Amino acid sequence: MSALSDDERDDDESPWRFAVDEVGEDAPEPETIDPGSPELENAVFVLLGVALSGFVFYAALASL
Repeated sequence: MSALSDDERDDDESPWRFAVDEVGEDAPEPETIDPGSPELENAVFVLLGVALSGFVFYAALASL
């Protein structure tokens, strides 16, 4: 729905977000997202996060 009232809206502006042909059986197929191969930089940051989380849990358990 639009934030404008019926009086403030232009005549050609529809109050609906999607047109009828964009939803339902006649809707076009959505684009597929293909998985990519992981890059070294991303893997390093994941491993760094795992190591840091492990260190935090170790430090928390060691202080008990």
